Amino acid sequence: QVQPVESGGGLVQAGGSLRLSCTASGSAFRTKTMGWFRQAPGKDREFVAAISWDGSSTDYAESMKGRFTISRDNAKNALYLQMNSLKPEDTAVYYCAGQRYSFSYLSSRPNEYAYWGQGTQVTVSS
Repeated sequence: QVQPVESGGGLVQAGGSLRLSCTASGSAFRTKTMGWFRQAPGKDREFVAAISWDGSSTDYAESMKGRFTISRDNAKNALYLQMNSLKPEDTAVYYCAGQRYSFSYLSSRPNEYAYWGQGTQVTVSS
């Protein structure tokens, strides 16, 4: 099993940067494709980025490409999201999630992720 816990959210001005972290208990972390999702008030949960279990492949939502970078450190059971050039529309609760099955392909579909953290708030002021 994987139990993710996010950290690193906060308030930042437009154009600024934040680095989100996610630590996960359990030895299964290193076998799981992991993702970041976000949810703004009144909106559906939205895919942000995903990374394969070994870190060799990544995928991003179109609006995040070139601004966000997902990475992981399996030795530390840690997942990261570096966010640059932040915009007010990036304001949301950001969630770390692990896929249901080990060694899975990258996916942007929330229902393929079984392990979710509690989320961390990111607020970007204009």
